[in-house]
Amino acid sequence: MANSSSSAGIVMAIDQGTTSSRAILFGADQTIVAVAQQEFTQHFPKSGWVEHDCEEIWESVVAVCTEALKKAGLTAADIAAIGITNQRETTLIWDRQTGKVVHNAIVWQDRRTADFCNELKQAGHEAEVTERSGLLLDPYFSGTKVRWLLDNVDGVRERAEAGELAFGTVDSFLIWRLTGGQRHVTDATNAARTLMYNIGENRWDERLLEILGVPMALLPEVLDCAADFGTVQADILGAEIPIYGVAGDQQAATIGNACFEPGMFKSTYGTGCFALLNTGADKVTSKNRMLTTIAYRLNGETTYALEGSIFMAGATVQWLRDGLKIIDNAAQTGAMADEADDEQNVYLVPAFTGLGAPYWDADARGAVFGMTRNTGPNELARAALQAVCYQTRDLLDAMHADWPAAQSGDGQTVLRVDGGMVASDWTMQYLADTLDAPVDRPIILETTALGVAWLAGARAGVWPDQAGFSETWARDRRFEPTMDAAQRESRYAGWKDAVSRTLSSQ
Repeated sequence: MANSSSSAGIVMAIDQGTTSSRAILFGADQTIVAVAQQEFTQHFPKSGWVEHDCEEIWESVVAVCTEALKKAGLTAADIAAIGITNQRETTLIWDRQTGKVVHNAIVWQDRRTADFCNELKQAGHEAEVTERSGLLLDPYFSGTKVRWLLDNVDGVRERAEAGELAFGTVDSFLIWRLTGGQRHVTDATNAARTLMYNIGENRWDERLLEILGVPMALLPEVLDCAADFGTVQADILGAEIPIYGVAGDQQAATIGNACFEPGMFKSTYGTGCFALLNTGADKVTSKNRMLTTIAYRLNGETTYALEGSIFMAGATVQWLRDGLKIIDNAAQTGAMADEADDEQNVYLVPAFTGLGAPYWDADARGAVFGMTRNTGPNELARAALQAVCYQTRDLLDAMHADWPAAQSGDGQTVLRVDGGMVASDWTMQYLADTLDAPVDRPIILETTALGVAWLAGARAGVWPDQAGFSETWARDRRFEPTMDAAQRESRYAGWKDAVSRTLSSQ
């Protein structure tokens, strides 16, 4: 039940990210009423290891929720419902009695389980794991992180098997704390990123748990993305508030961009780039090393997606600033790209931490090709922006090869975009030219938070239903392709050649 003041339609979105926690209040018309943000510490105990202090995450979330309410001049009693979106795959285990974690959270970026993943591959498990979970055997996902905690923290395995401990991604941990330990739950999108969930049968998979060596007793109940996840206790924010929406960050952005129809495609350009193609009821098995995942589950019906990850998007522009020191801020790059010499075809392959989809080459390293004596900051800035566009085409081409139905009808895919880089008109125009497809930039760029706000608001009955929300999605600008086909294909062929020269197998 929504509280008595819910007629105002104010919804709170908690966006718990990798480097900061945010709370955003949305009005009934989906406009932003207030935003509060707080960064927290990144811990690097060893090379390749990344951890978060779970108490610091918790305290940051309570702080930003409180601050957002204060900024808006509202109280908790004015909020109809809460939606939560979170950094996916980050792994926590805590005590069911005290709520205290047994170890720092192991972050999605952490690579400490690489050797275990290789052992599982060598034992011949990857095909079965992929068939059941849609995922690859990679340290990125939660399951091998859980196994590490069970094997490396004293007493954790015994206590887990006795049912004394709880595992969760960040959404589960926050819900546990917000509800005073009343609910140990997650949603289908977060469950789908654990390596332990059967995405075809929508259940925790005993065979996957056996392969990983994880006891079932640890795992949360899995709910739809819009469901009753419990009620925030009154002593935390000042009044009880229902939690009605949960989705992992990339799925939340898909929802926030109203990509509800099969064939719709969204791409988020932050530090990296995450692209999802809605495949509807089809659980498409990729032949091109895309991930098969759950886009969302509503009213018991699962919608699937193909997902591709690019490790370096905005991070490449940060390298121009912090590594090469040829820009002072990211906003300069568009004007510099405009000024670059058209006669130079400079390619930057940003494989600083290896290459993601569809190459999945962890040993590839970054390189620049095509430089002349006249190559300078403008050409490098243009090459950095172009690399993001070429990598997006890599993903889209792979997805279309996996699922030709995406090109049915008029054969044209429209890309909906969000994230910090989409503010660059130059980049978005080049993206449209590279894809030979329209690129739609929304008015509200906070699509991740908007996605879970809609889940919660619709469930509370104060926001429109799915069809109504799709109609409210508003475009700031559409970028139409203008480049001729010969130039497009020539430039992309140059990119493919550059990538081939960086692959570790070459």
